[in-house]
Formats: sequence, structure tokens, C-alpha cells
Amino acid sequence: MLEEGVRIALSAINANRVRTSLTILGVAIGVAVVVTMAALITGIRSSVLEAFESAGQENLIVTRFDMTDVRIVTDGSGRPPWWNKPKITPLEAERIGRLPAVREAIVDFDMSLSISYAGRRVRGVQASADSEGWTGYTIGDFSAGRNFIRTEVEQARGVIVISTALAEELFGSLDPIGKRVRIASGRRAVNELFTVIGVFDIGDNVFSDVVQHFAVVPFTAALKRLKADDMFFQVLVVPEEGVPTEIVQDQIISLLRTLRGLGPQEENNFAILQSSQLVDMFNQLTGVFFIVMLALSSVGLMVGGVGVIGIMLISVTERTREIGVRKAVGATRREILWQFLVEAGVLTFLGGASGMILGAVAAELVERATPIPASIPVWSVLAALTMALLTGMLFGLLPAVRASRLDPVDALRYE
Repeated sequence: MLEEGVRIALSAINANRVRTSLTILGVAIGVAVVVTMAALITGIRSSVLEAFESAGQENLIVTRFDMTDVRIVTDGSGRPPWWNKPKITPLEAERIGRLPAVREAIVDFDMSLSISYAGRRVRGVQASADSEGWTGYTIGDFSAGRNFIRTEVEQARGVIVISTALAEELFGSLDPIGKRVRIASGRRAVNELFTVIGVFDIGDNVFSDVVQHFAVVPFTAALKRLKADDMFFQVLVVPEEGVPTEIVQDQIISLLRTLRGLGPQEENNFAILQSSQLVDMFNQLTGVFFIVMLALSSVGLMVGGVGVIGIMLISVTERTREIGVRKAVGATRREILWQFLVEAGVLTFLGGASGMILGAVAAELVERATPIPASIPVWSVLAALTMALLTGMLFGLLPAVRASRLDPVDALRYE
């Protein structure tokens, strides 16, 4: 019955190529959206996970508040609940770095800079203000020059490390090492001269092409010379090799509670995040995005499903006499129902297969044009084809039931 149903379905589709092609196109668009978005999400996720793994999965971040548990709630003052928590200080970072379980404790916060040289200006440069150990937490390597050293951090020297793309933008073919650039920061009309001491080539990942212009300055120079805001100070912690994360956390919590004079009944007024928590937060965000994507793609499948109903109702009407003949020679209602359900399923399966091809082409174009390693996961193939088949069966049910209920005598009289 299945073989016969597929054969009849292909024959009916071939007899009405234009209208079936339009119906298949509707289903194909919905499936192509599912496949393409799944490939994008998979590619972005793999790149982010690779970046975290390269930087160290056991690394920790000491922050003022837990960014993975942020709630938009205020006490009526317009300020978030964490507003009154004390800031993380460089002294706390230094003390964390002395712990037995900690190999490196890096002061870190972000800022936006405007950098100019000899009439050339680059605005919106994403900059990090760090201590000298930032390279242990960042993927990449120096293509020229060097990193700043502890003495330069302690003395708040005006030195800067810039990205390869930013060096090319500012200096062209000139050697950037030793050149003095003028830096403006924020709304405080700060305008300071910094000396370029290094060019850093960030490692390949999904963000390397998105954030090309970046710079790193000593955090002390950012505070003293650029009047940076220390509200979002954080400490990037690199544990000693082989030390369990729980031990590192316990040592940091004990130290900070002591430094801040917290009593036994008082809660921590700081947060410690693991890289795995950030990955979980990213997974949650991509999960929400995927749900939205499914909802949008289902609209395309709904359009295809409406087309299936229309074409199948027309098919039933055009083949009324055929149905009458089949019933007259002994075909049961179940066989007629099965025939038209199979025909609807074949129609949407072809749409699903076409959508898979379109999605694969779109994923290939994305992979070639962007740093996202878009790849089609197996589950998306199965999900797309299953959704296409279910769409055909669901929307083809009404015409199939109508066909199975036709009276053979009336069907044979139909003109």
C-alpha cells in the first residue's frame, strides 16, 4: 500500500507541476530556516566553547555581582539590587593572587576609547584595562613588540598594546612600535598620549572578525590617566594546575569575607563565576533563540500546510471519478484515506528535502563569508524532515477524510 501510494502521489505531482512546486516551495522555506538557524547556532556555540576551553575551563571570575542571575528589580530608587555592594578593588586582586591555589589574579574592566595618530582617528575601540598577566587569559600571540610589565603597571605608565587590525588602520605600513597615540576616553574630555609597545594578534574564533579594533592598557593608567570608572572591576583568576575548582573558590571566599569583615550570618557581597556558568548562560540564551527560531520557521510550515490543504482538496475534486472507480472495485475507506495521506506526506517530504538543500547552501555561504563555522547538525535534519512529514499528514488529513467518505455511486456520476 505504501509503495502504491507513493507511486500514485508522484504521478499526481508530476501531472500538476506548477501548483505542486509552489506548495513544495512554501514547505521548503520553513525547513530551510530551521536548518540554517540550527547551523548558525551550532557554529556559534562551538566557537564560544572552543574559546572558553582555550582560555581555561577551570578559570574563575570574581565580580561585584552574579551576571548570570541578574533580575530587573529595584527598590524604588531606580537602582539595581547589587548597586550598594562594594566594588572589587586592586588590593583584593593582589591578595587573591597570593593564595596558594591561585597562579594568576588579573585585574580587568572594559572601556571604549578613541585613538588617533597623525590625523587618523579610530573611534569605538574596545579596550581592556588589565594587569600584566592578561595574556594568560586571552587567546592569541604578539606579532610585534611586547606586553607591559609589572613595573609599568605599578607606575601607571602610558603604554598600550593594540590589535593587528587597529595597527594597520592607524599606521598603515609604518612600524607601530614606539609610536605615540592620542587617546580620548568617555565624556570626561580626557586626552592623553600613550606609547604603543606591542601588537597582539587575537586567536581565531567567532569574535575575531567581529571585534577587530581592540586595545589593552594597564589598569592603573586607565584609572589615573584616562579617569576610567572602576564600577565594574573584576578579577580573572587562573588556578594552579591540578587544583580543584572547589578549593580555589573556598580560598577566595574565605579571603574576601575576611577582608570585608563579613560575619557568619551575612551573605557574600561579591560573586565568583566559573567559565562553565558562562557557558550555561550562553546555552540558555541560544536555547531561547532557538525556540524563537522554531516559532518563526513554523509560520513558513503553516503557509506550506495551508498550501497542502488547498492542493489536496483540488486533487480530491479532480479525481472524484477515480475514487469512485477504486471504491467500486473494492477499495476500502481506509485504503482511500491512506492513499491521500501518503500523497500529502510525499508532497511535504519533497518540500523538506528541498529545504534541506537550501539550508545546506545557506550554511555553506555563511561559513565562507563569516568566521562562524556553520555546520548542519544531524538532529536538525531529522527534526526538519519530521516536521515536514507531520505537516503533510496533519494538513492532508481533512482532504483525505473527505475523499474516503465519498459515495461511490455519486463519485462515478461526477463530471
